[in-house]
Amino acid sequence: MTPTKKPDAEKRNAEREAALTFVRMAKEKGLDLTGPDGLLKQFTKSVLETALDEEMTEHLGRAKHKKSKDGRAANTRNGTTAKTVVTDSVGPVRIEVPRDRDGSFEPVVVRKRRRLPGVDEVVLSLYARGLAAGEISAHFQEIYGADVSRETVSRITERVVAEKDEWCSRPLDRVYAAVFIDATVVKVRDGQVANRAFYVAVGVDLEGGRDVLGIWASPAAEGARYWLSVLTELKNRGVDDVFFLICDGLKGLPDAVGAVWPLAIVQTCVVHLLRNTFRYASKKDRDAIKRDAKPIYTAPSAAAAAAARDAMLDKWEARYPAIRRLWMDAWERFIPFLDYDAEIRRVICTTNAIESLNARFKRSIRARGHFPDEQAALKCMYLTVRSLDPTGKGRIRWSARWKPALNAFAITFADRWPSEGTQQ
Repeated sequence: MTPTKKPDAEKRNAEREAALTFVRMAKEKGLDLTGPDGLLKQFTKSVLETALDEEMTEHLGRAKHKKSKDGRAANTRNGTTAKTVVTDSVGPVRIEVPRDRDGSFEPVVVRKRRRLPGVDEVVLSLYARGLAAGEISAHFQEIYGADVSRETVSRITERVVAEKDEWCSRPLDRVYAAVFIDATVVKVRDGQVANRAFYVAVGVDLEGGRDVLGIWASPAAEGARYWLSVLTELKNRGVDDVFFLICDGLKGLPDAVGAVWPLAIVQTCVVHLLRNTFRYASKKDRDAIKRDAKPIYTAPSAAAAAAARDAMLDKWEARYPAIRRLWMDAWERFIPFLDYDAEIRRVICTTNAIESLNARFKRSIRARGHFPDEQAALKCMYLTVRSLDPTGKGRIRWSARWKPALNAFAITFADRWPSEGTQQ
């Protein structure tokens, strides 16, 4: 007795036969399976149009060319309307959507004024890269041959505002190993185009995750008073303690940090200090200054760092006298990290924390030139963060070498380390 085939096996065999038939058709017609005129696209067009025709038949209660049961004049087919739908699998497909005479037909498979899945994410991705609504609309027309109006693009991007607001108010971890803060200057047209400071905070949690804690728009240039309100908001969202807060040495900022987290160690960002040094130096000397500065931030102690600093300044002061004042003014906030383990130093000195994020921001902002209002700038910056982490949580793995740093932090800050289960 021949055993009965399982339904799953029969289904797989049927699918394989259909696929083989499909491939043979492509070969017989001399067509590619994929591509602008490939068989897959033609097949998708046929399937969609057949499904729409069946929907119209069900809507009217009779097939094409059939009269109504009572023989009286009734709603009938009324030609077709061309429509381009954008699909995830084969891109834009031009189809003919059937119409009825009284306009009551509402197709389901391709809804009116709707797009097939995938378009929204493409729009948000392009917006995050700095393209304006008109440019995105032109991109769809040029690349896909699809009509996505500026108004449609605006509606799609407006939907992320509520998502952004929820993200900016979400609860945070109780303790962070380090928090990097910085401001990005954005041109906003508010009556006239002017520079506005947009604040960003990036936290390194106790599992080695990099978490963008939030984005804030300031009504003026960067200032310690506004930073105080930002840090207070972070505390209200659950951040009770921060081991290191790394900043650019803004005047008055250490006092603001101390008011919110009294035990936090305020550390001048090494990258910012080097960048500010290069501002005073000729481009041809920057590599040499960078080599001379490296022994300072890699020194084994504060005394050794001071000796390396003096050697660098003695060498370059005659040519660039402003460098000495820059380093001496920043010194007290530059040396705290030198008292700690090499693994902790590596976390604090790395350029990956906020520099890479700022680079993404600047690329998106540069593409736009300026924004019509604050909300448009915040949307663009939020979507930039969202593009780094598709979950929208702004979290990215910090480093594959986090375990040594974790052990160093746990030993150094044992008295402030959260007990198990209390971090969230």
